[in-house]
Amino acid sequence: MTRLVVLDNEAVQALADPTHRKHRQVVSHVQVVASRKRRAAAIEIAVPTAVRVEAGWDRTSPAWAFPNHLRIADIPLDTASANTAAAIHSRTAVSVADAHLGAVIQSAPAGQITVVTSDPDDMRLVAGDKDITVAAI
Repeated sequence: MTRLVVLDNEAVQALADPTHRKHRQVVSHVQVVASRKRRAAAIEIAVPTAVRVEAGWDRTSPAWAFPNHLRIADIPLDTASANTAAAIHSRTAVSVADAHLGAVIQSAPAGQITVVTSDPDDMRLVAGDKDITVAAI
């Protein structure tokens, strides 16, 4: 089973900006994922597309060259996840990006998701009854 590491908005922004106060923390999380991949561990790093939009991550922009180079997968907001995200948003009043994160969390296999976030409380809120690992930045 593949472990999924998901980035929130601030993690994405920190990754893109070397002057961001949390840049080194996020880069270290990404390096851990990369080292585990080299040892053939089943682990993937991804970002929900709504989080990319909120963070301003345009994959065609040269300003985002470093994050683009890291092989971070997109998790699209498809019909099923949009329905789940809409329910989360209505119930919790979190941002659309956080609601999309919640939909990703809720669709992942139990115990197989880590969220790199600046807001652990919101991530636990959107996770519902799902057990997640939170890497607070």
